[in-house]
Amino acid sequence: MLEEIIEPLLRWYQTNKRILPWRAGKNPYYIWVSEIMLQQTRVEAVKLYFQRFTEELPSLHELAVCPEEKLLKLWEGLGYYNRVRNMQKAAICLEERYGGSFPADWKELQKLPGIGSYTAGAIASIAFGIPVPAVDGNVLRVLSRIREDDRDISSQAVKRQVEEELLAVMPSEMPGEFNQALMELGAVVCVPNGTPGCDRCPVREFCTAHRDGRELKFPVKAPKKARRIEERTVLLVQDGERIALRKRPERGLLAGMYEFPNLPGGLSREEILGWVRERGMTPLHIQKLERAKHIFSHVEWHMTGYAVRVASFEGAQAGELILADVARAEKEYPVPSAYRAYARYMNLKLGQKEKNQQRKRK
Repeated sequence: MLEEIIEPLLRWYQTNKRILPWRAGKNPYYIWVSEIMLQQTRVEAVKLYFQRFTEELPSLHELAVCPEEKLLKLWEGLGYYNRVRNMQKAAICLEERYGGSFPADWKELQKLPGIGSYTAGAIASIAFGIPVPAVDGNVLRVLSRIREDDRDISSQAVKRQVEEELLAVMPSEMPGEFNQALMELGAVVCVPNGTPGCDRCPVREFCTAHRDGRELKFPVKAPKKARRIEERTVLLVQDGERIALRKRPERGLLAGMYEFPNLPGGLSREEILGWVRERGMTPLHIQKLERAKHIFSHVEWHMTGYAVRVASFEGAQAGELILADVARAEKEYPVPSAYRAYARYMNLKLGQKEKNQQRKRK
């Protein structure tokens, strides 16, 4: 069955593939950057980030030597910041071990930080024409429906089995196009949410789930564990011109990023005013803001916000606080999108998409 879908899928892809900036050539660096960005992020959002990132860091060398704060600022808004930290580690490895080039070897690529079998398969097949699979969630979903495969696609063992099954039938010519065709089909036709577009599918005649009217029964995936809930109180402290930020610890969630000061639990007005006065600041006005929520992979932040205007930061025992105007904060300090609901109160734009929209309005 897998062999039968190759030809019609490739024909469909040649005439229906989306025009995307990283598909313009077979540059392994561009392919790698795009694949890492596309993890957990929609294609339309990635386009803006990809353009800015590759303009600022056009090669492995520029990525390898980029200061961390600039690197995190370029990634601001994409989330999962360990992705870009691992990219820099991999770039340094490629500089040291391979003279600043990617090895044309699926197994060697998997030895680099942050590059698993899928990303290695994408680079190897698309950039170097090596007939190896690139199995992501889109591919697993498409194949599970075609074959009515009831294996749990969240299982790493199942993913490895599917890789082996595809490896046995990979076309020696156009392996990169075949991998991209499978991914494209899952992204725009055999979609994860809602009813798949079976009437537009080039391989529907081979799909047993379509034949049996069971498309929505697949793929099979074990339920995720419930996320841990954390209550946080976020403080927007401002003296008129400047806002208060602080740097997060170098390890753990959002490591090394900048954030609005925040405290565990849901605190009262009186507790917030006490926190402000303890740091030598005189509060002039306090306003409770809307509640907000941000979902990480294993934890949810349920946040309450307070806007606090103080007389002045001068003479304050700022301690860990960093005081900056909004323009400087936007330019220099990477703030994660977890705080987006509150950043707008300070007219602080987070991420490339918001900043691009602001430029268009101007």
